Amino acid sequence: MAHYAVLNGENIVEDVFVGKHEGEDGIDWEQWYSDFLGKVCKRTSCHMVGGVHSEGKEPFRKNFAGVGYTYDSNLDAFIPVKPFGSWVLNEETCQWNAPVERPAGRFKWDETTVSWVEDIRNG
Repeated sequence: MAHYAVLNGENIVEDVFVGKHEGEDGIDWEQWYSDFLGKVCKRTSCHMVGGVHSEGKEPFRKNFAGVGYTYDSNLDAFIPVKPFGSWVLNEETCQWNAPVERPAGRFKWDETTVSWVEDIRNG
């Protein structure tokens, strides 16, 4: 089975569902689901994170789509929701990165100071 993301008019993922493999039965299922639902559907791989396929297969659309993700047609990629206003998109991985490198250890992002602060929760 394959997974498909349903996009709204702004290319935001509204739903992700399991469907037929692309080309199965000689049908372009991405197009078929789009026509059937009356919305753009794009195939997505549950094995994709940051442009790397966890099973070593050909990378596909950078990330597994999730509700709220954006599909960027120029990058042909699913981009997660931006976690903080100051973070920057890495177009190679289509993941959001903090503007300051995370130090080693237990830290959490503080958007107010735009910095990593020590995370003292849970010891």
